Amino acid sequence: APVGMKTRARFVVQRRQLSCMKRISFPQPPARRQASDKKKRLRIALLVLCAVVILFAIGSMVTVKVLYDSSFRRAERPQFSAYLRYDDVPEYDRRIVRFESGRNLLTGYLFGEGNEKGLVVIAHGLGGGAESYLPEIIYFADQDWTVFAYDCTGSYASEGEGTVGLAQSLLDLDAALTYIRSNDDLSHLPVMLCGHSWGGYAVASVLTYDHPITAVVSIAGFNSPMEMVFEQAKGIMGWFAYLEYPFMWAYQTMLFGKAAWVSAVDGINKTDTPVMIIHGDKDDVISYTGPAIIAHRSKITNPNAVYKTCSEEGRNGHSNLFYSEAALKYREKLNEEYNELYYQYDGDIPDEVKAAFYAGVDRFLASELDPEFMDNISEFFERALERRS
Repeated sequence: APVGMKTRARFVVQRRQLSCMKRISFPQPPARRQASDKKKRLRIALLVLCAVVILFAIGSMVTVKVLYDSSFRRAERPQFSAYLRYDDVPEYDRRIVRFESGRNLLTGYLFGEGNEKGLVVIAHGLGGGAESYLPEIIYFADQDWTVFAYDCTGSYASEGEGTVGLAQSLLDLDAALTYIRSNDDLSHLPVMLCGHSWGGYAVASVLTYDHPITAVVSIAGFNSPMEMVFEQAKGIMGWFAYLEYPFMWAYQTMLFGKAAWVSAVDGINKTDTPVMIIHGDKDDVISYTGPAIIAHRSKITNPNAVYKTCSEEGRNGHSNLFYSEAALKYREKLNEEYNELYYQYDGDIPDEVKAAFYAGVDRFLASELDPEFMDNISEFFERALERRS
């Protein structure tokens, strides 16, 4: 064959050989193979970690929501009670009013209308309603105050599937004060706020809003919803509560927005309104040294804030601060009798037996207030009126 043809044939053969060589895979060196295996394992570990984090986050949010919602169910007016009922005091006229708080219609009660001394607004505790503080309402009405009390969202006669959460008391009090300002019969009166527990937080924190308030008394109140929720969570979950903190924070924010982060100290420090902070040193619901407002007194700069620590044994808890010694002894006797019934019926007391038991209760004695405790509050309000004038 001609020389040119031989050269071309040899070139084609060489090109095919090179093409075959390119398709041949040679074994990787051991070091490179180990590095590749490490990358694969790291990638798998990261994927597993991401999956665990996502599942933990979802599970935590579900857990927080379930626990939170179960803690803030509706508070219905109890069928039986050892406390005063509206029917027990027909001589005290009351007018029922309605006002909106968010999407719900709340029920309010006016006592002592026509008293021009001032308006005392009472904010109740979680699980109760305005009627739970009827002795206090009557006391203030007898001291020539007009009194406005109301049932919070999801409580007693007010609308709401549940009580929502700890910040809801702030929103409901804001709605109540907005209603008062819009009412010609009430708007001219100087406003005094008195709240207990859930309401104790509300009356202090609402000072961050633009309502004209003359004086505030906060009894057994907590400083902020998040502090209180976290304290309760630690009691239930222990150290695991620290892992759940971001999810509690997120759920509170979803429910209330900015209102979730308003603290009592924020409100007290925003104005020079006279504020009295009262707390029992053996409070087992809102710890005196924990989330209580009084535990944050070093952060309070309001020059007109005063503090009262209740340390008398038997009257230094969460709910026994208000009552006379006779009332507390009578309640202790009632509790003993009720416990006997409880064990007699293995915890399932028939309604007719309950009805007979409560029919024999002296509700006036069981609700008798400590006059010195209440007089201190009324006198504090009166001094604030003098300061205002």
